[in-house]
Amino acid sequence: MKLLTEYLDRAIALERLAASEQDSDFKTQLLNQAAAYRKLAAERAEQYGMPAPSPPEIPDGGAP
Repeated sequence: MKLLTEYLDRAIALERLAASEQDSDFKTQLLNQAAAYRKLAAERAEQYGMPAPSPPEIPDGGAP
């Protein structure tokens, strides 16, 4: 269960960084990393028999 929460915490932190990032290339990289962590969290949740995590807090993941 610890990995699941760590993955989600990391995804949220990256999404928040991306929300304030001005460089669109770097912002995209941050959002791609966040998406990868969310995917890992979803896989871990499935292993635990839990529902998938909620979508990003930022609409469209804060895409540029």
